[in-house]
Amino acid sequence: MNTKEILLELRKKNNLTQDELAEKLFVTRQAVSRWESGETIPNSETLKLISGLFDISINTLLGAPRKLICQCCGMPLDESSISKEQDGSFNEEYCKWCYNDGEFVYTNLDVLINFLAKHMSNENLSEEQARLYFEEQLPKLNYWRKNVNND
Repeated sequence: MNTKEILLELRKKNNLTQDELAEKLFVTRQAVSRWESGETIPNSETLKLISGLFDISINTLLGAPRKLICQCCGMPLDESSISKEQDGSFNEEYCKWCYNDGEFVYTNLDVLINFLAKHMSNENLSEEQARLYFEEQLPKLNYWRKNVNND
């Protein structure tokens, strides 16, 4: 789905007219009409407002052009797993299990690797193989590259 279809669907699903949506977003009805026709897309500030209004990530509003992964554990992110800040806005860098209400859950890489190795191993991937994989991959993620407590 592209942005125009997503915006139209969200507006109709929430029983809003173009005028009502425009009022909530501090824009004109014509702007909403242009977004829904695909003539233009909302600017970044308006995308943030729409994200908050409908509780949907900006990445999803834009038709999910980027494949997001948690920059702490490497898990693929979708609408249901993206973390949120204390103010309720989405943080598209982390999953809700690694970053919750403005706080990081994991501050020690070894603790996270131990947890993931234990829970991600199965009949096709031993715990040791999982550990080796995470030891190689996780340090490449943004959070661990810049984390001060990496011991």
